[in-house]
Amino acid sequence: MTQEDQMQTTPQYQQIAEALLGAYRTGEPVAPPREQLEGMTLDDAYAVQFLQEQHFVADGDPVVGRKIGLTSFAMQEQLGVDQPDFGFVTASRAHGDDAHFAPDDFISPKVEPELALVLGKDLQGPGVTLEQAVDAVATVHAALEIIDSRVANWDIKLVDTVADNASCGAIAWAKEPMDVDVAKLDEVAGRLLVDGKTLASGKGSDVMGHPVAPLAWLANVLGERGVALSAGQVVLTGSFTAAAPVTQGSTAAAEFGELGRLEITF
Repeated sequence: MTQEDQMQTTPQYQQIAEALLGAYRTGEPVAPPREQLEGMTLDDAYAVQFLQEQHFVADGDPVVGRKIGLTSFAMQEQLGVDQPDFGFVTASRAHGDDAHFAPDDFISPKVEPELALVLGKDLQGPGVTLEQAVDAVATVHAALEIIDSRVANWDIKLVDTVADNASCGAIAWAKEPMDVDVAKLDEVAGRLLVDGKTLASGKGSDVMGHPVAPLAWLANVLGERGVALSAGQVVLTGSFTAAAPVTQGSTAAAEFGELGRLEITF
């Protein structure tokens, strides 16, 4: 489905998008989109997501990057899916070092340790290779994604999380870039800590074999929709580990040894 096709919306798409947008405002989750549209496909789900992207942009909240989800076996197993997905990140949901989040910013938040890749050049598929994606990365940063679900009780299948902007709540990444060879990010080890306790660990190779592989995948998928990734945008390419829930008063950290660390507070 191209971006032009996505703009040819239906009343059902609009209804689902408006329900999800309402959940952002009220903090009250909604029924799974798959229950609102019989036989919902991935194209349907991305069309619903695109309507929300249009809404935020029209409301003065521009897209500053993308998030790729479900790129590790741990996350696919946790959510019961077998392929990646992607969502958009707007300026209001992108944060830096030592970010603090209010309890009512999210409905049911969880955290994931990731790498944030800032692009130094435009990247547009189809046909983007891993080597081309590596070459497009300007800097690499320690990052955390806060995933959240506007769908009640995290009762999601792949189409539900896609419609719900790939369950993106917010992202945070360290201002200081890592001193690391982008081509060797598959060798990087990372840990997820909540309240100072290590909950899980993983390696870059757990993320589709290489943390930049999802970037190439995204460039190609977006390219099929007539959309390019732009220099200066930030892309989170997926969690090294399964996600962990956080509550009021929690601190969460993504730690990558000597390469860098990021901590946020709820």
